[in-house]
Amino acid sequence: MKPISSLVPSMLRPAAFALAAVLFSLQAFAVDPPKGWEPRTGDAWVDRQLEDVNRYGDRYREAFVDELVRYQSTPRELAEETLAQGWKPGDLYYACAMAQSIGQPCRNVVAEWNRDHEQGWLDVGKRLGIAPGSAQFGELKRGFAASYERWARPLTLDAESRKASPGRGKTDASAKGGRRTR
Repeated sequence: MKPISSLVPSMLRPAAFALAAVLFSLQAFAVDPPKGWEPRTGDAWVDRQLEDVNRYGDRYREAFVDELVRYQSTPRELAEETLAQGWKPGDLYYACAMAQSIGQPCRNVVAEWNRDHEQGWLDVGKRLGIAPGSAQFGELKRGFAASYERWARPLTLDAESRKASPGRGKTDASAKGGRRTR
């Protein structure tokens, strides 16, 4: 039996090697894709919901702004200007929800984020006195369920949120089967 290398003409070997190198580098890239937008709140469930808020806010901009104005006491002008400056809807939602839970205007939290947000929302929250596990953070998380109900958007609660808001969102069983509980 002849070795495979003897079957490939010698002039094609460098091309085959180059192709293998390219495929290997593409595989490495696919395994570790570059990171995109990451809220880094310190709570994986909240981070996932904020990604979904981005999708909702991009698609239903007016309804999203109305939500912030009506339920999070955000001035319409602030919401529209902040989004026009390139803020993601999830970031604005989180800023205004955080502001409401700590009793500050959304404008103050937006200013704090603009001042320094290199470490994400967890760091901004700590500077403002709210962090995962605190009562205020729990209130912030419960606000997602109310927003999602108003948006008629499905929501699967994490264990902590399910315990704090029984009857809201999906249960573990219904998350798999698609049945929504109320």
